[in-house]
Amino acid sequence: MLELDDELEEEFDGEEESKLYEHHNIKVEKGQVMMRLDKFMSIRISNSTRTKIQHACESGNVFVNGKIAKANYRIKPGDEISVQLSVPPRNVEIVPENIPLNIVFEDDYLALINKPPGMVVHPGFGNYSGTLLNALAFHFKNLPSRTNTFGDEISFERIGLVHRIDKNTSGIILIAKTEKAMAILSKKFFDRDIDRKYIAIVWGNLKEDAGTIVGNVGRDLKNRKVMNVFPEGSEHGKHAVTHYKVLKRYGYITLIECKLETGRTHQIRVHFKHIGHPLFNDNEYGGDKVLKGVNTAKYKQFIQNCFDILPRQALHAKTLGFKHPITEKDLFFDSELPDDMKQVLDKWDIFSQTINSN
Repeated sequence: MLELDDELEEEFDGEEESKLYEHHNIKVEKGQVMMRLDKFMSIRISNSTRTKIQHACESGNVFVNGKIAKANYRIKPGDEISVQLSVPPRNVEIVPENIPLNIVFEDDYLALINKPPGMVVHPGFGNYSGTLLNALAFHFKNLPSRTNTFGDEISFERIGLVHRIDKNTSGIILIAKTEKAMAILSKKFFDRDIDRKYIAIVWGNLKEDAGTIVGNVGRDLKNRKVMNVFPEGSEHGKHAVTHYKVLKRYGYITLIECKLETGRTHQIRVHFKHIGHPLFNDNEYGGDKVLKGVNTAKYKQFIQNCFDILPRQALHAKTLGFKHPITEKDLFFDSELPDDMKQVLDKWDIFSQTINSN
């Protein structure tokens, strides 16, 4: 049965890696009669269904001659059909590895990990070892798993993971240790019955002390490796809402707290780019250059020094609150900002004082 990654994307955290991998490439032969794309693919791809193929088309995962194709497109000889998904087209074996973990909390049913920046959450192209899942397989035994399949080509185990965050985003990740806890916690994330907050540094001085960003989030129509914001009601993307409040202003950057009402891929990063305030040093969304400030060599060097200290987007999953899946006790976990963000903010504290004194 043909399954897609979209369902997991909805259940998982909005701040996750966004890569596409080709799973099928079909060249339409000479003499092929014209027919609907979904019908043709259901014939050519084993163990698939027409409904799942239609869903793949709606999700923007099917391309004809390099362009996103609709299910009712009529294929013709010479067309090249490509199916691209956000998981690699291979069986990924999770090999236990003795990688240190910062375990914030653990009981018989769940655990919370404070993930450092730079750690990949799950194996993928170019990262088949050294990931959080490899570490979980070593430190915990018999974790529940969910398998995502596409035809017969993928068997991808997500052991214990209830949600995930980007490689270069730091912060708290929730792990389920039993099948029952996995089911309950996954539903809580799906229903948005989770209180989670992020801390971010963005470029510029936000006009309001608090606000809400609303706009569909989906893959960019030209560059499928990144996300974009589309108008509400658009056929592109999915409804996304980000609430924020200002924690501290530094003149040319702002420290903010974000609360997600929805969980879309790269939601915080793309939403703030959309309103003209990309995350500090976010190389995928334009934050890795001097966007605000003065045009002096000294200032440019100051920014470069900050980038060297914080070689990633300035985003940290700081808090997580939820009801325990078994005891129903209210739980709340907070994590300190990682050292790289702390050091950059300390430098900006000094810099902003200099600005104010002049």
